[in-house]
Amino acid sequence: MDIKVAPSILAGDFARMGETVGRLEQNGADYVHCDVMDGNFVPPITFGSQMIGHIRPHTRLPLDCHLMVLHPETHLESFARAGADIVTVHAEECRGRIVQTLNAIKGYGMKAGAVINPDTPVERLFDCAEFADMLLLMSVVPGWGGQKFIPSTLAKLEKLRSFLIRNGRGELDIEVDGGITEENVKDVISAGANVIVAGSAVFRSADMKGTIARLRGV
Repeated sequence: MDIKVAPSILAGDFARMGETVGRLEQNGADYVHCDVMDGNFVPPITFGSQMIGHIRPHTRLPLDCHLMVLHPETHLESFARAGADIVTVHAEECRGRIVQTLNAIKGYGMKAGAVINPDTPVERLFDCAEFADMLLLMSVVPGWGGQKFIPSTLAKLEKLRSFLIRNGRGELDIEVDGGITEENVKDVISAGANVIVAGSAVFRSADMKGTIARLRGV
C-alpha cells in the first residue's frame, strides 16, 4: 500500500497558517491534517471550519479534518462548504450514530472516517468499517501535541488490518495519530498503518522535506 504523510497543523504557526500549508505541499506532504477541537470533547480549543476555509486557497493537498467535537453531525455542512476533503469523527461521541454520521459526511461529497481513542477497544471500528473511507487510531490521548506514542497501539493496528483483510477490505486506509517519529514510524507501518499523522516531528525538523520522506519510509 502507498504510505501517505499527513502533517498536523496543530504544531504549525497559527499566525501564518496559509504559508504553513503551502510549505507542507512544497515539501512533499500528502494530506494536511487539521485537528479541530471544541473545548468540550477534549479540553483545548483550536479552530473550526473558518480556518479550513481560509487555508483552502493556499494548498491543493486534501484537507484531512479530524473533528474532536461534540455533536459532529451538526458541523458537517460548514466543513463541506469550507473545502474539507476528509472528515473523521469519533465513535465514542457518535455512539450508535456512527454509521449514519459517516453516510452524512459522504452525502456532503467528502470522504468519511471513524476514529477511536487509545482506551477504546479496536473492535468498536469493526461494525462501521464497511461504511468508512478511512479508519483512525489515536496513539496518544487526544488534545495536546508532543505526547509520547502509546505502544499498545501497534497490537490494535495489527488486529484492525487483519480484520479488514479477512473481510475483503484490506486496502482501506488506516491512519494513526500521535507521537509518531522517524524512530518509530517503521513499526507503525509494519503493524498496518498507511496514513501517518505527525506534527512535532515535521514542524520541529530542520529538514522538513527529508523528515516527510523518512516518515513515508523512503
